[in-house]
Amino acid sequence: MSTKKSPKKQRPQGIPITLDQALQKEILGVLLIALGGVTALALLSITRGTLSKAWSMSLRRIFGWGAYPMVLLLLVAGLLFLWDDLRKRLSIPTRSIVALEILFVALLGLSHLVIAPGQSLLAAEKGQGGGYIGWAVSYFLIAAVGRTISFLILLLAIFVSICLLFRLNWNEWVVILGKIKTRLKSLAPPPQPVEPVRTPQIVLREKKRLAQEQLSTPQKAPIEVPSTPVRTRRMRQERGLPPLDLLNGSANEPYGDADVRYKKQIIEETLASFGVPVKVVEINQGPTVTQFGVEPGFVETPEPDGQIRRRKVRVSRIMTLQDDLALALAASPIRIEAPVPGRSVVGIEVPNSSPSLVNLRCVMESKAFRSIDSKLRIALGLDVSGQPVAADLAQMPHLLIAGATGSGKSVCMNSITACLLFNNTPEDLQLLMVDPKMVELTAFNGIPHLVAPVVTEVEEVVRAFHWVTKQMDERYRLFSEMGARNIDVYNQLMASRGQAKLPNMVILIDELADLMVSAPEEIEHAICRIAQLARATGIHLVIATQRPSVDIITGLIKANFPARISFAVTSQIDSRVILDTAGAEKLLGRGDMLYMAPDSSKLIRLQGCFVSDEQLERLVNFWREKIDWLVPQAEANAPWHDVDLEEEGDDLLQQAIELTRGRSSISTSFIQRHLRIGYPRAARLIDQMEELGIVGPAENAGRSRRVLINEYDFQDEEKWDEYTTE
Repeated sequence: MSTKKSPKKQRPQGIPITLDQALQKEILGVLLIALGGVTALALLSITRGTLSKAWSMSLRRIFGWGAYPMVLLLLVAGLLFLWDDLRKRLSIPTRSIVALEILFVALLGLSHLVIAPGQSLLAAEKGQGGGYIGWAVSYFLIAAVGRTISFLILLLAIFVSICLLFRLNWNEWVVILGKIKTRLKSLAPPPQPVEPVRTPQIVLREKKRLAQEQLSTPQKAPIEVPSTPVRTRRMRQERGLPPLDLLNGSANEPYGDADVRYKKQIIEETLASFGVPVKVVEINQGPTVTQFGVEPGFVETPEPDGQIRRRKVRVSRIMTLQDDLALALAASPIRIEAPVPGRSVVGIEVPNSSPSLVNLRCVMESKAFRSIDSKLRIALGLDVSGQPVAADLAQMPHLLIAGATGSGKSVCMNSITACLLFNNTPEDLQLLMVDPKMVELTAFNGIPHLVAPVVTEVEEVVRAFHWVTKQMDERYRLFSEMGARNIDVYNQLMASRGQAKLPNMVILIDELADLMVSAPEEIEHAICRIAQLARATGIHLVIATQRPSVDIITGLIKANFPARISFAVTSQIDSRVILDTAGAEKLLGRGDMLYMAPDSSKLIRLQGCFVSDEQLERLVNFWREKIDWLVPQAEANAPWHDVDLEEEGDDLLQQAIELTRGRSSISTSFIQRHLRIGYPRAARLIDQMEELGIVGPAENAGRSRRVLINEYDFQDEEKWDEYTTE
């Protein structure tokens, strides 16, 4: 008998209610926060309901004093479920969670060991100690190994959990304990010296000895030793040098930024948001920028085997976030020095909101300046930590300065000149100043250190360089006769014989670009020859330019100037020309500079010294009052007025005469292009050919000259010899 199965009744198809996963996390987070808040109110006995009292008493019985940390755990868990960003940022590893659990249980058990034996369970029922969990842990440990061993086991568990939680190894514990020991020693009062027992016989014997010494030793008046500034002032007066009182006061303005802590927090948070954990370990405030020393942290990455590997943050990752830091700090531009020379940190240099001036007198009175035993010492400025920086021009031995208009280049030249004038008399130093712009160095006209008035004409510059070259050769001849190696040895020999010494010579050129455009070949040749050979003779070059391009600062010139200063430039290309690296394009201007020392390739950021026109005028007037000019300086002949430039140009004169062959007219620009020389040299060759009768006077407003000789004159050897030998 077959039975038919009745079909199952179909449930009505309704619309299923599903919750999004994110919404589920938010609901769970709200519930956990609410439960934590209610539990906190119950534990603090703020609510008076029966249910809340029962709930709080149950928690106390289970966890004892650990019920309060449970409230914090509920609140943190609720926040982690609500905010995904917070959960991703914390990213607590499993090892840390296990360490927290071990620490929590060990503390609960340890809290029951301090309770008297036999009262442990009663205290747990009252909600004291570690509750039932702490009672159970302590009970089983005491039953197994005893109370003393249980105490040691729980302490060991706490120690292990702390090591796991903070990732501390044995070496780090040794360092921490050493710091604690040092701190305790510093807090302890110093031991009081124990005075020896002085009997009446010993006191009487000492009095007799002192009385005999006073009778046998003649009394001398006490010698008063003046302080260092007083001694320095007296020495300057004895040498006839100007006093430093001609400069403004030595107190510098206070540094600008007072919110360095806020900027430190921004740097750490900004880099951490890009996955680059760092820590600012030092802050150095300077007059223009504040340098934050950043120590790279560690990044944890999971491995395929489940372990977590710690890797040090690469310095290149910090460098790539330079623009993001500038945006977060609202300061542009910032400069990152990675790493800082001599320290294991990355330097982030942030401009101050209000830069401060650096007085020249402050640096000249500093220990760094006075410790240099040289008459050619110069003050450069203050570094990013506010420390004075000085250098010796004799050791450089030449200095190249570059910077855009208004960056502080001319002020630097003035401060260098002022340092030389403060430390040298005219017998010790001679100055040759070249200023094609005729606005900066002309203020020094009239001082006795100048070998001639400030040179402003390009043709005079070429003659002056030829004169300096002859002076250099003459000094080498004198050194050879005396068997001296350099100017210092020669001057020592002359001083021992009571004869006159040779002064040092410094050539200052305020704008090299104007000279290189007008006479590139002559200027480059003269500068390179002086820079290569003149160090031993006491001749030094200080050259400045506002156009650091490859056609102005050529490879030959740059190779002979290891010491360089770059102020703010307009492009990264200019920075690479002057410093061989980028960075000068991010300077702030107004004296902010990068200094490359001759003995190091690392750049030092400085705020240059400022000296005003009033201070320079007082210094120049001091030296002008020391001399009595027999003739006005503008009318005095320069020592190179009789230098004959044509002595070295006979070969070019013959080539210029050869260019006139077969031509009816010739111009200065034609000779300049074909012989590849400057315009002044080509003009002199035209004038010489006019004196020889080869070309006529200027025609067409001086643009061309008519050729007076023909092809037969070139073929006639006697005629040709007459032209080339006259």
